[in-house]
Formats: sequence, C-alpha cells, structure tokens
Amino acid sequence: MPRTSPIPDPAAADSDAGAPRYARVAADLRRRIAEGDLAVGTRLPSEASLAAEYGVTRSVVRTALAQLARQSLVVSRPRGGWTVQPRHRTQGFDRMLSFAQWAADGGRVPGGTIASRQLRPATAREAGLLGIRWQEPLVSFTRVRTLDGRRVMVERSTWAPWLTPVIQALPDDVASTTEALAAEGIHITSGSHRIEAVAASSEDAALLGVRRSSPLLQVTRVTTTREGRVVELGLDRYISGAIAFEVTAGGSQRTLV
Repeated sequence: MPRTSPIPDPAAADSDAGAPRYARVAADLRRRIAEGDLAVGTRLPSEASLAAEYGVTRSVVRTALAQLARQSLVVSRPRGGWTVQPRHRTQGFDRMLSFAQWAADGGRVPGGTIASRQLRPATAREAGLLGIRWQEPLVSFTRVRTLDGRRVMVERSTWAPWLTPVIQALPDDVASTTEALAAEGIHITSGSHRIEAVAASSEDAALLGVRRSSPLLQVTRVTTTREGRVVELGLDRYISGAIAFEVTAGGSQRTLV
C-alpha cells in the first residue's frame, strides 16, 4: 500500500490552511478510497500504523475514521478493525420495492434467514391496523437480512391472518417474501413508512453482531395490496451505513441516512 507523506503536527494552530489534523487525515483516506488505492472490502491498517504513517496521534486517526464512518465510507467491525465498505444506494418512495428488489437493483446480493417464528394473539394496535379481533391468532417471524453475505438488518414481520398458511409454508431461507407472495397471486403495491433512529436491543445486537445500544435506522412499515388489503406489519432495523432513504417533497430532496 503506497505511503503518503506524514502530516505536520504543529502544536499551536494544529492546522494546515485552516484544516485540523483529523480532517486532513480523513481527506487523504477519502481520496485513496475514491482512487481505488483502498478498495471496497480492504481492511485498513491498524490505528497505530495509520498514526505512524501520517505522523499524528491515534486519537487523531480515530476521529478521522469516525468521520469517514459517518459518511458510510468505512465501517468498524468487532475484532475486525476498520474496513472500506460499498457506498449504499438510496431507496426512494416513488415505487414500492422490497429489500431483495432494492438490493438487486444496486447489483448487490440479498439474503436472509428466518431466525424465529411465532403464532401469537394480536395486540390491540395490530387488531386495529389489520381490522381483526383483539387476540386473534397471528403469525410473525424475525429474519436476519444480508447484503453480499454481511448482516445488515433485522426484519420483524407480522402477517394478516388470511396469509397464515402461505407464511407458515415459507422456508427459513426464503430469498424474498414479496416474490413468494406474488407467486401465490398476492401483489404488494403500496405501503406507509415511519423512519427513526433507535438503539440496538440485546436481541438486535446478538442477531446483527453489533454492540448493544449501537445506532440503528428503524423503518416501521404497513404494506397493502392493490385493493388496499393489509398484508404485513413490518419493523426493520438497519445497521449504520447500510441504506439511505430519499424523500421528495415540494420539489426538494432530502436523504435520510
């Protein structure tokens, strides 16, 4: 890996043309990623090695890497160090896309495994959304979704009672529930989404291989058929940097990461 020239470390202003040391380190690493010197999937040198390479302290390197992580250029994995990650594609709401469809559109390989299934009574909220009786039996499952073999999302789905036989027959490694339902003549065409930041629960952390309370992007979904029949109540939790959602309102665009 080519070495860059060490960055001067002045004690007073701590800057070069007004940029603090961590910003200059981040800018150079960003350049190396953009030019392919640090390719997607490459594990970065240790923080100590980078500190020696750039002539700065480890705390400066750590701050620079944190900045790149917020920009979804690198990711820190437990006991795996820092790795260059693929840039995520945004998902818009102008058309209804499943996780598998969105991933395939971006040239990614989606996957997933159902980790647990349940047949349980409907809560009052679920009964209201589905238009059923309180405590009517519902089938639900928790699934871990992957991109290119990496765990990126926990999907918790609760299904309308009229779909129970179809959902119970799905294999644990079903690639796309949307496609499986379409094969049965059930087409999901619309949905409402609520997006918010949450902290990883103990279960999330175990399923995704992250620390408890790590930041996750939560998407609460209600999906329906063309006729307006509710199909699924979903709760998706993505790891940081896995996906962005693009919303168009009044002619302007805002990306939620």
